[in-house]
Formats: sequence, structure tokens, C-alpha cells
Amino acid sequence: MEFSINHPVLFLLSGIIVAVVLAQSVFFLIMAWRRGMKLGMSKQKLKKVAISTAIFTIAPAVAIVLGVIALAKDLGIALPWMRLSVVGALTYELPAAENTLSAMGMKLGEVSNLTASQFVTIASVMTLGIMVGIWLLPLIGKKLQNGMINLENRDKKWGDIFQASLFMGMISAFLGFVFCDVSTVFVGDTSGLIPVAVMLVSMIVMIACGFLMKKFKWTWMGDYALPISLLVGMGSAIPITAWLG
Repeated sequence: MEFSINHPVLFLLSGIIVAVVLAQSVFFLIMAWRRGMKLGMSKQKLKKVAISTAIFTIAPAVAIVLGVIALAKDLGIALPWMRLSVVGALTYELPAAENTLSAMGMKLGEVSNLTASQFVTIASVMTLGIMVGIWLLPLIGKKLQNGMINLENRDKKWGDIFQASLFMGMISAFLGFVFCDVSTVFVGDTSGLIPVAVMLVSMIVMIACGFLMKKFKWTWMGDYALPISLLVGMGSAIPITAWLG
């Protein structure tokens, strides 16, 4: 049987995995709702939390769909759909697939007729690499949490500084992807400025949301500021890319 990156068997296997994840989401949603009712939370408050959370997931979901589209040409639809629907992250899946293809002498976006062994190699790198966090958490998660609690108990100020440092470290890792190709501008290629411009647009929108919250007392916008900034930022990528190329 000839291998195909869009074979029905791959869709069946991926669909089963995604269905299990969706079932878990529904289960924990019901459990959380029941727990909230037991704690005395009103249905109106629970409904507000559920709606704001659902809206909050729209922007990341759009980014994930774009990631599936970006990978679908080379890897088919089933694998990216499954990876980005479970524990996959867009900031990981694209570099993982690109680096694996590069090691095989191929380039993302220019692949045709992957063999079964090549497909399995790419899927293994994408899957096993991101599972390191899942394996490490049971081993060191409790120790890290207890260490941070002990630090806060001894000195709350340094505890806050430590947590802020961890957060900034995570943000710095993502900023590396934003600025990694800026140097191409020195050789006449302005495409490396596209991520920077998109980030600036998102930042301006976030600041504008904060201004509106403060100026007009729109406290409700606090739940939607991040999704709005993400959606506007992603939308701005289209004209910015056409401009900077």
C-alpha cells in the first residue's frame, strides 16, 4: 500500500486522540461547574467566567489553525491537527518540523512526497521533544513548588522577584523568535522585521485597551484585551508582510 500523508487511517487515529482530549475538557468543565455551585458561586458568575474563558481561547485557536495550515502542505492535515490539538505548541511544532526536515536535506514549504520513514521521524521529533515537560513535572514539579513556597515564606519580596524573573525568562525565550531574523535587514531583506512589526501592533492595541479601561471604566475589557490584541496583531501580519515582503 502506498504511503500518503493524508491517508484515512491517519485521520482515524488522530480523530480518536482529539476526541479523547475533547471528552476530558467537557468532563472537567462539568466538574468545575458543579464545584463552583457547591462553593456558593452564582450561575450568573459561573456563566460569565465560562463565556470570557471561551472568548479568551479564540485568538490562540486562530493561531493554531494557521499553524495547521502552514504544516499541512508538507505533513498533511492529520498530524498537525492532532499535534496542535493536544499538547503541541505553535512555537514548538513549526521549529521542530523545520529542523527535522532540514536535517533530511529538505526545507519547510518545499516538500513533496514524504516517505513513511521520513514522516515517522518528523512525527517522533514533534511528539517526543515536547513531552519532556510532561515527564519532568512528576519528578521535579513538587520540589520546585515547595521551594518557591518556602522562599515566599522566608522573604515575600524575593519570592515575588523570583517569580517575575521566571516569567521574564519565558517571555525572553519567545522574544528570541521575534528578533532572530532582524539582522537580515543589513543585507537588504526586510522580511526579518515582520515579527517585530506584528509585536508592536499587538503592544499598541494592548496599551489602547488599558487606556480605554482606565478612561471609560470599561472593566469588562480586561477579559478581552489579550484576545483582541492577538487577533489584531495576526490580522496586521497580512498587510505588514505585503509591505515588508
